[in-house]
Amino acid sequence: MRRLKIVTILAVVIGFIPLGISAQENRTDTYRQLKLFGDVFERVRADYVEEVSDQKLIELAIQGMLSSLDPHSSYLNADSFRDMRVQTKGEFGGLGIEVTMENGLVKVVSPIDDTPAFKAGIEAGDLITHLDSKPVQGLSLNEAVDMMRGLVDSSIKLSIRRNGREPFDVNITRAVIKITSVRGRTEGKAAYVRITTFNEQTAPGLEAQIKKRSEELGDTMTGVILDLRNNPGGLLDQAIAVSDAFLGQGEIVSTRGRDPENAQRYNARGGDLAKGLPIVVLINGGSASASEIVAGALQDHRRAIIMGTTSFGKGSVQTIIPVSGNGAMRLTTARYYTPSGRSIQGTGITPDIEVQQAKIETLDASARTKESDLRGALDVPQGSGQETPEEGTAATSAQPQDYQLARALDLLRGLALVRERAIN
Repeated sequence: MRRLKIVTILAVVIGFIPLGISAQENRTDTYRQLKLFGDVFERVRADYVEEVSDQKLIELAIQGMLSSLDPHSSYLNADSFRDMRVQTKGEFGGLGIEVTMENGLVKVVSPIDDTPAFKAGIEAGDLITHLDSKPVQGLSLNEAVDMMRGLVDSSIKLSIRRNGREPFDVNITRAVIKITSVRGRTEGKAAYVRITTFNEQTAPGLEAQIKKRSEELGDTMTGVILDLRNNPGGLLDQAIAVSDAFLGQGEIVSTRGRDPENAQRYNARGGDLAKGLPIVVLINGGSASASEIVAGALQDHRRAIIMGTTSFGKGSVQTIIPVSGNGAMRLTTARYYTPSGRSIQGTGITPDIEVQQAKIETLDASARTKESDLRGALDVPQGSGQETPEEGTAATSAQPQDYQLARALDLLRGLALVRERAIN
């Protein structure tokens, strides 16, 4: 019996030996790498051409570790963390552009409506190569953003590289950026709602705009146009709330990280602000992140027709994790998936109807010969129901100068006509 006990214990011990050795080897390798970091830190500290504080060296090391993982992970020092929290509340200082990094350059995700960058003609997809003639290459995203921020009314020169054009410079005067995340108006008999970003004001702003347009149009309202073009995204909970506003049930979005057990699913709770009326969602290459969550959810549930051009393709989730020293790390912790299970990372949302932006030009048709101009043409019978537009009025309402919006309005008119004929 005793011999059996000894054999059993020995077998158990032998069974655990490989695991112990493996864990020990992993720890040894980690200690070796940390020693390498310490050696480099001490050499830089002692021999770099200029004296650098320990705090700055540590922050740079952390920034390098995070920013090398992907374009959206980064370290936020105390000042950057404070600015980020102000930005999500809807007011901050700067130029008014959402940016990321691409091949060492700053890439514009989208300009924000009615900001200095927007008024200066900055476009989604522009690459910023220099800031005040200093190259961007070699800077982290946070460092580049810090350079673009500054005193209100001070100016900065951006060197821009844009497809189809020679590189050019743009001088922009900084301003306090006040974000009105939701704007609305009536377009004919449609409710037009523009969401510029997803911050804490977005969901209540959407509800207020839809309610206002519904009261203005009453039963004549033909549908809703939700404009998410050049919307760089923002808060996940606001994207979920906006999607939920139009969905009666079902999944809105799911997030999946490294551990499958930590996957999260967000579902609609019921209710429809548009009361079943058709919805057209406008997107383009500047529609990113939270915008793509909304477009993907409404598309998968067939609640809206997505129109425009393919979106940006940012399908990852960043978590802000406070760290010691009043800073924080922005870490990519998951990918998000549309209700049908699509990951749009790198591919974006493909519109149901592709419409490139274009200029609208009205052709003069008044010089064309009509039936009534022909010699001997028959007169219009009395009481035929044919109405002649009054002098000085247009036979049709004026089209907006936004081509994509004009096509969305045409689509809603067509859907309303089909629905009316089906009822009659």
